[in-house]
Amino acid sequence: MKIPPRLKTAILMLALAGPLAAEKDTLCPNPMPVDPSGAPRVIRLDSNLEVDSVVGVCVLNLDKWSQQPGNDPYKLIPYVDGLGLRGNYPVEVHPTKDLVYFHLNIKPQSKENWTNILGSPRSLTKEVTFSVGTEAGSAFDTAAFGKSAAVLVVIDRYYGLIAVIFVVVVVIGFLRLATTTNILREELTGPCDGTLRPYNLGRTQMAFWFLLICMSYIVIWLVTDTLDTITPSLLGLMGISATTALGEAMIDTNSTMSSALTRTTLQSQLGAVTQTIQDLQNDPNPDPVRLEAARTRQLQLTQQRDALPPRPMVEASKGFMRDILSDGVDYSLHRFQIAVWTVVLGMMFLSSVYNDFAMPEFSATLLGLMGISSGTYLGFKFPEKQ
Repeated sequence: MKIPPRLKTAILMLALAGPLAAEKDTLCPNPMPVDPSGAPRVIRLDSNLEVDSVVGVCVLNLDKWSQQPGNDPYKLIPYVDGLGLRGNYPVEVHPTKDLVYFHLNIKPQSKENWTNILGSPRSLTKEVTFSVGTEAGSAFDTAAFGKSAAVLVVIDRYYGLIAVIFVVVVVIGFLRLATTTNILREELTGPCDGTLRPYNLGRTQMAFWFLLICMSYIVIWLVTDTLDTITPSLLGLMGISATTALGEAMIDTNSTMSSALTRTTLQSQLGAVTQTIQDLQNDPNPDPVRLEAARTRQLQLTQQRDALPPRPMVEASKGFMRDILSDGVDYSLHRFQIAVWTVVLGMMFLSSVYNDFAMPEFSATLLGLMGISSGTYLGFKFPEKQ
């Protein structure tokens, strides 16, 4: 796991007194190149670039530049692919040695630029141009890294492997549960022959958003070391999916509760009348009028109980797509609608995570659209259970 920010900062400050101090005499070439113009120029890095890492930069003529009025080396910032990482000031500066060290991390004022740098990765690393410069000005010239290219580690191999293993284990484990157990299937509201019950659309939608958000959160955290990535709209989206599943469960339960309650009430009354008849029959001098009335009442209750419809048998699954899109008789438009909108928003979600390494912020209109689809589905659920 990654080290908490505060502990990381403390370790970093201690580290600067050791390994970095040893590098101060080896990072810059000896002797230094001569530049008659006296302009600062980046000529060497001590390591690859990576979020949450320390990088040492050798800047030719940094000492001369620092001695000029208004130039503060402690206000320099890194530039990656021409994008300034604002707020990312040096953690250590040695103007006389032409050295500056940065702890690369994602600051609020540079988050958009980091998104452009890290987004849409095609490999674990990528070549970028690197320099330093002032926030209000521009980047210094750079002559480092051969063709002015530095290596940016987008996804650390170690953490990337952890993320892949975690995602694969969770997804495979969940798929196994979904196919061999009733974790995503209909509630048991009647007799069952022991076969797997049909898949439930509400539970499937809730599981879809849970897995998508959970997996994306882990990946974003491993790449950017950012914890606060869940947006308010995602909480609303998870709330809609949870409400849909809960509402569906309540409808399914209520559909059988009425007849079950009636059956229980009649059975209780029938038991009381039967006991009364037995007591009257055991009486040496039974009241014939009461006995006849009790037998008549017993016959009425028995007829009412026998007239109740039997509890429906829970059908077996007919396949995932058939189960979630069918109302038990045929495919339904309201089920198809909520399934399609869920997939569409899921694709938008994955695109945002891949391109920006950030959770999307869905508009109130899109959330309202999802809410209407869920409400329509629940509305049609009532006649399905009649």
